[in-house]
Amino acid sequence: MTDAPGPAPLRVGNASGFYGDRFDAVREMLTGGPLDVLTGDYLAELTMLILGRGRLKDPSRGYATTFLRQLEEGLGLARERGVRIVTNAGGLNPAGLADAVRELADKVGVPVRVAHVEGDSLPVPDGFLTANAYLGGEGIAACLRAGADVVVTGRVTDAALVTGPAAAHFGWGPEDHDALAGAVVAGHVLECGTQATGGNYSFFRDHDLRRPGFPVAEIHADGTSVITKHDGTGGVVDLGTVTAQLLYETGGARYAGPDVTARLDTVRLAQQGPDRVSISGVRGEAPPPTLKAGLTRLGGWRGEVVFVLTGLDIEAKARLVRDQFEDAFARAGRRPEEVRWELARTDRADAATEETASALLRLVVRDQEPDAVGRALSGAAIELALGSYPGFHVTAPPGKGAPYGVFEARYVPAEEVTQVAVLPDGRRQVQEPPARTRPLQDAEQPPLPTPLAPGLPTRTAPLGLVAGARSGDKGGDANVGVWVRSDQAWRWLAHELTVERLRELLPETAPLTVVRHVLPNLRALNFTVHGLLGEGVAAQHRFDPQAKAVGEWLRSRHLEIPVVLLDSSDAPEVHA
Repeated sequence: MTDAPGPAPLRVGNASGFYGDRFDAVREMLTGGPLDVLTGDYLAELTMLILGRGRLKDPSRGYATTFLRQLEEGLGLARERGVRIVTNAGGLNPAGLADAVRELADKVGVPVRVAHVEGDSLPVPDGFLTANAYLGGEGIAACLRAGADVVVTGRVTDAALVTGPAAAHFGWGPEDHDALAGAVVAGHVLECGTQATGGNYSFFRDHDLRRPGFPVAEIHADGTSVITKHDGTGGVVDLGTVTAQLLYETGGARYAGPDVTARLDTVRLAQQGPDRVSISGVRGEAPPPTLKAGLTRLGGWRGEVVFVLTGLDIEAKARLVRDQFEDAFARAGRRPEEVRWELARTDRADAATEETASALLRLVVRDQEPDAVGRALSGAAIELALGSYPGFHVTAPPGKGAPYGVFEARYVPAEEVTQVAVLPDGRRQVQEPPARTRPLQDAEQPPLPTPLAPGLPTRTAPLGLVAGARSGDKGGDANVGVWVRSDQAWRWLAHELTVERLRELLPETAPLTVVRHVLPNLRALNFTVHGLLGEGVAAQHRFDPQAKAVGEWLRSRHLEIPVVLLDSSDAPEVHA
């Protein structure tokens, strides 16, 4: 006698990692292979600000219009193949997008049952543009249980687009913490689209990444999953690409969400075959009693001009421009509230082309008044055209200045937020918050592995010859995840890359608070650099406002690395 087979895995695909992602991905995912659910993540911190500004011009909008255009063909394809669609493209107006989907369905002649989730919108404090709580997946699950073909949400956690369908499919309840946590991890891998299949990947030279396919998670009833992609699509799914995405925009071992807190220190990855990586062992805990809320506001006005400095005396030319601008501000009787200069020495000595002989001097100003960053800045820059350093020119004429935004994270009691599933028949079903919660605390740091034997010969080389990295933003903080591909390299990295060492390698982080988290199962370290991004991505605080390349900057820094690691098969080929 054999055991009856369990329920079939739920095949969840992703077709969007941000508002503006590959337009034809919906069609590619629906036609490229079997799926049960297709998700689309359109919301980032910056996106909410963009949608908020758009809603000021047209109150009927506030959602991702690209999604509607993708559905013109996608609705019919999804219905033919029995695929349900779940998306957070509703942004600030999920009800409005749900109505627009119904209108589109009537127009193209495809009968679909549409539902939406609301309740994330919070009272907007004075001076702010938007205020939204991050909801979990229960509302999505309720909509799917009621027979919805398309579910539209506003601000939910990225992973909720996966936990909701999985909970509906397998009948999980709010106390099924381990299963929910497994789905959260799978959802986090899927949420950024092709970042799980080789996009933005440190070891990109090892694979053909000209057009990576979008990821698919095969989720099982116990919450375990396999990350893969449709056959014949580009890119790769391996331990490295999945590890990189697990580290992206996360922090410590406890990854908190509205449905469950997933323990990232329990995640186990295994390569099952080509383009198939299993995720198992994930443990879950009760979610915290509060929900994260994101608030956006206009922070002021920003102006920028980039001066091109060519040939000799680069530093002296930069000093002259700075002195001339300070004089111009003094004569105008008004200096912008914030003035930032950055000299990028992109020039080379005895260069064969003018461009490679040139450096870039970037001036960014901010102020609450538009004239201080517009007319005052452009006037000063233009007046210098014939009276400054030799070879004076700029990359583009100074503009009028533009408004910049600020994202703030706050936390609200979960019981103060009412999540509502508006079912296909119009009924409104209130979702109860979890009955059991657990205040979020940092996990104890695990023991470090045995270090490599002392006295091994070393060679000065870039960290990236033995380690991969991925970095990103969370409000004004940056996250930098670093991992290695062998136990021997892990024994070195865990002891070498301390907070103090990171500060030495990345001097911009030296005055900031840096927290290190150790994840032995992934052979990874995850660093949070508090305040590196100022007031967040929308404020354009630094050259790389989303910290996308901080990890690659770290990989390029030189340090003493044991020769045994550089000469091992795990060390990638050096490409000049």
